[in-house]
Formats: sequence, C-alpha cells, structure tokens
Amino acid sequence: MGWTGCRMARERRRKPVEGADRRRHEKDLRGMQPQSKVKGKVDLAHICLALAGICCVLGFSAYFYNLYVQWWLSRRFITPHLSPRILDSNYSSPTVTPDKFWGSYRPQVYFGMKTRSPMSLVTGLMWMQQTELDVRLRHTCEQSDGLSSYGWLMHDGVNFGVQEIFDFGFSLKTEFVKRTGGQHGGDWSWRITGRAENAEHQVSLISLLFYVATDGQGVLQPHLEERTRLAFLTGSTEELGHFKITFHKPWAGEGKGPKYASFNHLKVVGPGLHQLTDVVKSSLSNHFIYNPPGGKKKRYFAVNTYQPPPGSTPLNENSQVLIHQVTLQLPFQVEVVFESGSFMDRPNQLSGEVLSAALTQHQTSFEDKFNSIFQLRKKGFSTPQEEFAMAALSNMIGGMGYFYGHSIVQSKYNDQPVLYPEGPLFTAVPSRSFFPRGFLWDEGFHQLLVSQWDTAMSQEVIGSWLDLMNVEGWIPREQILDNEARSKVPSEFILQRNENANPPTLFLVLEKLVRGMETASLVQKNELYLRKLLPRLRSWYDWYNTTQAGPLPYTFRWRGRDEDTDMYLNPKTLTSGLDDYPRASHPSSDERHVDLRCWMALASGVMAHVSALLGEPAEEYRRMQRVLSDNALLEEQHWSDQLNSFADYGNHTQSVILEREKIYIPPGQPPHHYPSPRLVRVIRKPPKLQYVGALGYVSLFPFLLQVLQPNSPRLETLFKDMRNEKKLWTPYGLRSLSKSSPLYLKYNTEHDGPYWRGPIWISINYLAVKALHYYSNIEGPFRQEAADLYQQLRSNLITNIYRQYLETGYIWEQYNDSTGKGQGSYPFTGWSALVVLMMAEEY
Repeated sequence: MGWTGCRMARERRRKPVEGADRRRHEKDLRGMQPQSKVKGKVDLAHICLALAGICCVLGFSAYFYNLYVQWWLSRRFITPHLSPRILDSNYSSPTVTPDKFWGSYRPQVYFGMKTRSPMSLVTGLMWMQQTELDVRLRHTCEQSDGLSSYGWLMHDGVNFGVQEIFDFGFSLKTEFVKRTGGQHGGDWSWRITGRAENAEHQVSLISLLFYVATDGQGVLQPHLEERTRLAFLTGSTEELGHFKITFHKPWAGEGKGPKYASFNHLKVVGPGLHQLTDVVKSSLSNHFIYNPPGGKKKRYFAVNTYQPPPGSTPLNENSQVLIHQVTLQLPFQVEVVFESGSFMDRPNQLSGEVLSAALTQHQTSFEDKFNSIFQLRKKGFSTPQEEFAMAALSNMIGGMGYFYGHSIVQSKYNDQPVLYPEGPLFTAVPSRSFFPRGFLWDEGFHQLLVSQWDTAMSQEVIGSWLDLMNVEGWIPREQILDNEARSKVPSEFILQRNENANPPTLFLVLEKLVRGMETASLVQKNELYLRKLLPRLRSWYDWYNTTQAGPLPYTFRWRGRDEDTDMYLNPKTLTSGLDDYPRASHPSSDERHVDLRCWMALASGVMAHVSALLGEPAEEYRRMQRVLSDNALLEEQHWSDQLNSFADYGNHTQSVILEREKIYIPPGQPPHHYPSPRLVRVIRKPPKLQYVGALGYVSLFPFLLQVLQPNSPRLETLFKDMRNEKKLWTPYGLRSLSKSSPLYLKYNTEHDGPYWRGPIWISINYLAVKALHYYSNIEGPFRQEAADLYQQLRSNLITNIYRQYLETGYIWEQYNDSTGKGQGSYPFTGWSALVVLMMAEEY
C-alpha cells in the first residue's frame, strides 16, 4: 500500500473527539467551511478580473494600434517618395542654369517675368485705355477682356520672346532679351511698342503700368527725377543680390524723337500677388491732367494712394510693390532695363540700338533652328503657314510656368484636406487664360512638342513632375500651388484626392526620348538621368496597377467617377481626362475601361525599354506588355460583337433621360414661393452588366496606342468607322463621339454642355494621325487604307486649325464638328499646338 493509503488508514484510526472538545471542534469546522467557499469565490473573481484586464489591455491596444494605423495612412500619402530627387534641389538656381533663371514664367499674365525660385522678384505690365466712363485695366489673361488676338510670335524658351497683343483700336508689341553675366542670372530688357490700328481710329490715351513686386522678401527703393517720374529703382533679394531697374523715357518709335508723357508712381505694401490687380484698381484716381505742349488737356486715371478694404487680408510687410505709370499717346516705344549688381563686366546697357541688334540676332537664330528641326518649307508650306507654326510652338514654350507651393489634398483616411509637401513645378500649361496651371495628362502631350525643340528642357519638366510623387507613387493630377494660381481655379477643382489618377501620358514622351537613345553613346550620356527616373517610374507604374486595377486580371478601372448620379445624364469620369465621355450609366466596381488598359500597355512597353537600356530586370514589364498587347485577350475583355467595336464594360442602360422634376404646389399657394424645378435623371429601363454603346475616342484606343497588330481585322472595322461621316469623320478632324451615339452632343446637366461628346480634340486626333502613320509604314493588309486616311486626316486638321487661326487670331481648345469653328477656351496652345508636329510629320 502506498503512502496515500497508509495515511488514510492512520486518519481513520484517530481517537474520536468527545464532550466540550467535540463541540469546539464542530464549531471550528462550521467556521472553516464558509472560509473555504469564500476562498474559491475570490480565486474565480481574481481570474475574471485578470481576464477582463487582459481584454481591456488588448482592446485598448487594438484601439490605439488602429488609431496609429489610421494616422500612419493619413500621413503616408503626404510623405515624399524615398528615392533621390531627379532634379537637384538647386537645379534652377543661377549658378547651375543661369540662362534659364529669368524667364516669362508667369503664363497667367499678358506680360511678366520672374525667376525660377520660391520667392522670386516678380515683374509685369498692366495697361489701360483712358476713358471717362470706366477703367479697363488689362493684367491677367482673361477671355472676358475680348482681345481680338494675343500671343507669342517667337519665343525660344531661353534668350528672348516677341509677343503681339491686339486690343480695341491699337496693338502692343512686347519684346524681351536676356543676357547672362555675374552670379545672379544676368540682365534683361523689355521693349513695349504701341501702334494705332489705323489712322482713322485714333485712341486718345494709353497708360502703361510697369510693376515690380517682392513676393515675401526683399527691399525696393524708388529713385525719382523731376519730382514725379520714377527714373529707376534699386533693390535686393536673397536670390538676386543687389539690382537696378531703369525706366527709360518713351520715344515716338525706333529712330524717332522723345515722346511727351505724364508719369505717376506708387509704392505699397501688397496683400499678395493674387490681389495685385485689385490693389492697382483701388488706388486709381482721375484727378490727374495730361497736358501735352500745344495739345488739348485731358483728365486721366492714375495710381495715387492705396487703402486696403475693410476686412481684407492683413498686409505682409515683406511684400512690397512699386508701380511706374506712363501715360501717353500712340505711337510710342518704352524700354525697361534690369541690371544685376554682380554683373561687373557688362560691355554696355541692353537698350536702344544694342537691344535692337540683340533682338535681330536672336530672331535669326530662332528661325534657323526652327527650319532645321521642322523643315516645313520642304513639306510645301508657305511662309505665312510657317509663321503660324512658329507662333504655335512659341506659345507652347512661352506658356511655360514656374510654380512653387503646396497642393491641397485629401485621402479617405483624412477627415479634412491637408497640405501636400511644398515644392516647385516647371511645366507648360494648356491655356494662359483658362488653365494657367499644370495638368498631369496634358503635360505628356505638351512635351512631345517641347522635346522636339529642346530635349534638355523637356527632361527638366519630366523630372519636375515626377519629383512631386509621394511614397505611394501618386502624383496630384492638377497642380495649383499658390494663391496666385488658386485665384484662377473654381473652388471645386482645387482639392486633389490620392485615389484619383490621370492618363500616364508622360510615357508618350518617354517612349519618344528613349527611342532616340538607341546608341551606346546616347545611353551613356543620359544614363544618370534615366537611373534617377527609374525608381519613380516603377512606383508610378505599380500605383496604377494596384489602385486602378479592374475586376478581372489585366483589366483596369478609373477611380473618381461622379457620385451624384441623380443629377447627371451620365456620371463624369474627370480622372480619365475625357471628362463627360459616356461610360457605364451606373458607376460600379464591375467596370472595365479600355482606354486605361491601353495606357498601361504603353507604360509596360516603356518600362521594359528603359529597364533594358540600364541593364535592370525588365522581364516582368515585358510579360505585362505581351499580355496587355494580346489581341485575343483584348477582344475577350473589350470587343462587343453586338456593337461591332471596342467598348467599356459596366452596369449600364441606354434608357436614361433628363426630365424636369415635378414640384407639388398646394392649392392657393403662389408658385414663385417654390424653387424652380430642376432637371433630374430618369431611368426608363434598369441597368445591367453589358458593353457601353458609345462609339468614339475610347473605342479607338487599341488603335490610337498601337496595341492592335497590323493584321488585326479590327483595324479595318475601325478605319470604316473613322471614315464614316455619320459616325466619326468630319472635314475638320475626327469627332469625339459618333453621331449615332445616344449621348451625342447631349447636355450632362441643365447647364453642363457637351464637352467630349462630339467636338474635335487635337490631342486625340494627333494620336490618330501618329497611329495611321505607323500602320501605313508597316507590313499589313490595311497598310494602304491607313496611308490614305493619314493623308486626308492630317490635311483636314492642319487646314482647319490654320484657317481658324487666321479668322479668329487664336488656336482653340476644341473645334466644332459641324462647322470647324474654334470653341472652348482660347488661346489654347497646349496640346492643340501639336499641329506643328503634324505639319512636320514628326511622331
């Protein structure tokens, strides 16, 4: 028997407890039993409390971890990309690029210059025709000004520019020339020439208002002569050191004598560049007298004193503005000369005959370079047509802007908008009057032309855009970086969301650039630049593949479609760049968009090419290119036998209309007490998953980006649709949406007219001409059809754009598909200037 058994036996043999001892024993037992139960309960409670504590700790940990993740995600999208910047931080400084430090980098004003620096000295011109009734001050480019024409005739992007502006009854020619020297970007000079439109129509008085402003830092000191005339000013800023700006007395014209003028000036502390026009307007007074010798006296408006309006933005003491006003009669010529204090060995002042000689020299160089690159004379174009092409190129180059500041952005993890990291952007703009800011998808088209003129400049622009990338690989699609830029943008378009893309058109110009780097020497020359590009291009490419992925493998879907489906006939897709082009009537995650798929095929090919040039892994990009270029898979995912075209796929119905909503008005109630009934969307037939019937630009993308094989029978079908006047063909270019489409020229809301629903757009027509040129020069059964279409479409486009330029004085945003007339915003010398490449047949 073991130890336990012996112990039990001994306990059973113990002596019984008797008498008083027994009673005490029983009492002790009774006292012990409750204690035993309490102890068990205490142990269980301790366990429960401990478990509860652990659960609380885990719950709080999970809560705070979730808060941390939310915070981390909310901060991640405003974290800059981790790879080294493509452009060095001082790439735009006068020590690195002195010839490009100063420039006409203010596309939103008719004439002005600044430096490529965060807080530049800003210079510009305003003018007004003196009338007794009102003040018509010209400063920022406004379509409401109604000018018959304005734009650069010549501009090389570096040394000089010549612009002509036609106001009512007179013209102004603005010219500038730069001369490098010293440590701060050198000197520059302006010449403003005014002429009457004709001898019969004499304009009474013109006032030119030259201004100089410090944008946040710097000092300006006026120097007067004859008590009222601002002869020159001296100043200093961190970027420029000391400088002097001289305002020469006006002349009647080159080679003619002095011109009588009245002078006024004003020095103020400004509220900011975006309010500069208002500052001048509010400082004008008409108690000044123009009193020419032997002529008639006339009262005129001039700058006097400035009083900020009540409740206005507090003035920044570091933002000074000096205004020099010259009031005189036509004709006249006025010069302004900027001289850098560090330019110690200048041979002479850049004015008078010296300035004339410099302008002549630069104009000759510009013409020689233009003829060498584009060779339009060999293509059979006349001198006026060549001058038109020069103007188109010059307006693209002269519309380049340098911006610095923050975008305003938001992600789904942020309750409120936040500021994106501050930074610079050097870019072209679509339109000086309507879109004087950077647009991501426009810029790829812009750089096709800019790169043809100046490859180094184009590489700077590409680097500038990619340096705005965040750690996720996202680039804000619209760049509105400061108050001056935001003053030209409707508030609803300012906020940028990080799930929204734009067509990656920079791959178009990258394809062109790397195609020109086939030789080992060119690869070696550009290797450092390409190696800086590659990490950011990888992130950008991966971002599209993850955030814009479609419901099936190798399909893609634009995010950011309009959510207010009750008000739109067809919800817009601004992120696609094609805005109101018809997509699936009911946005859903089931959509697949053929245009984005083709953009990714292009991007995959360029990524493979760049990686291979640098000896980096390229097979995954090649594989993606092969898959996305697989015509059988493309047709499986996007070809509709019923529509006989490539199409988007989604939750769609054609039976959608806009109808006036019905408002119940109780009997006896006056109708004007109730709001006017709105146009709202009415769905007559429920949507279902199907291909979207909207033949137009989206249907052409497999052809436009040359995804289709030269022997694909779908090419023949597309060529027939393109050539059909009841569908896409017009004498002026390809219309954006077929006449057969239910949404052709339909309004999207009561006040939202058709945009990409019929009008002719030059960007997509350029891609069509480029693709036709490609298919006409490669073996295939439809080669001759492509060649014929190429000649006809190219001729139609060039002829109409040139004709409209002669008739209206402008290149336009879009062209009417029925009449060919220019419409939309103007001047639009962004992608519409690609007409120059079509003329030169440079693709």
